[in-house]
Amino acid sequence: MAGVRSAQLREMLRSIGPAHASVSPREALRAGVGAILGLAVVGGVLLSSGVDLRLGLYMIAPFGATTVLVFAVPNSPLAQPWPAVVGNTVSAVIGVAATLLVPQPALRVALAVGLSVAAMILCHAVHPPAGAVAMTAALSPDAIHALGFRFALAPVALGTVLLVILAAAYARLTGRRYPFRQFDTPSVGRLGLSEDELNGILERYQQSLNLGVADLARLVGAAELQAAGHRAGPLTAADVMSRDLITVRPESSPTELVELFGHHRFTSLPVVTPGGRFLGVVFQLHLVSSRQPAGGMRAATDRLLRRGTAGDRADEIMATDLPVAAPDTPVAALLPMLSESGCDAVPVLDGDRIVGIVTQTDLIAALARQTLAAS
Repeated sequence: MAGVRSAQLREMLRSIGPAHASVSPREALRAGVGAILGLAVVGGVLLSSGVDLRLGLYMIAPFGATTVLVFAVPNSPLAQPWPAVVGNTVSAVIGVAATLLVPQPALRVALAVGLSVAAMILCHAVHPPAGAVAMTAALSPDAIHALGFRFALAPVALGTVLLVILAAAYARLTGRRYPFRQFDTPSVGRLGLSEDELNGILERYQQSLNLGVADLARLVGAAELQAAGHRAGPLTAADVMSRDLITVRPESSPTELVELFGHHRFTSLPVVTPGGRFLGVVFQLHLVSSRQPAGGMRAATDRLLRRGTAGDRADEIMATDLPVAAPDTPVAALLPMLSESGCDAVPVLDGDRIVGIVTQTDLIAALARQTLAAS
């Protein structure tokens, strides 16, 4: 009996603990610096736009909450540009209307926030700070009577648009994605489930406001890849990679590259320095565009010679932003690299030297061999 109660107590304590996974100090610093820069710029712009500081509605408190969402959790559906801008602006309009029409404070606040919540849901623009925007208006009757509906334009709409733009620019500079959802639409089709079916799952479990279709597709896809990795067992990149590599120098010409592609039937060629340091990968598609007429590799060579100096060296046309792996990287980690990144090969590096390359063909062949061995 004591053991059962102890287990229940532990479960209760866990339920009130942090609900999200641990975050690195570097990520916390990244989000914090972004918030500082974002609010500093917004404050400067609003000051220069001629806001009346005496009214007290200049840098409104809800901007702090919006900043947390767009800089710290930019992948949340609640943080995306549409809910942020539309949610804040619609709520500001409703808050102003309630303030101008309802003199009783308690009723005014309740109506402003409640109607804002309903409007945000109907507009597909749920943004939690927007409820505070409506309340801010309802609690500031003197300022709102002086500003009227201009409050919805500045500071609310202008400030929110600036925060969204700054968050998008900062995310790009720091290697993050914002806006987030537009990047995940291809994963929906790969699951074999329609958008309507995924929407039905969200509605059935009452998660429509917490997740979007693309978010659910990404999570389900990640779970499937993880499960495939478990079935693959303890295989690593070193077990499945191609080791007999043909590499090229940074100064290799397109003509040389085309000849190598045609002779070896590869789709990718690593670029390395004379000292052996890995620089990037030239893919065949970098040289032969699908829009070019047919004619084989020799015809492609002739077209490259006629094309002139555009991309005269391997290091000018190679891909450098592709994912890389280490020899001991598990196959489970290679699966999303090859399925989500849009590249056909993952270089395997030991320090700054390439020791192998894993292609989709390598991975499929390894998984097939293991499946046959287990049957």
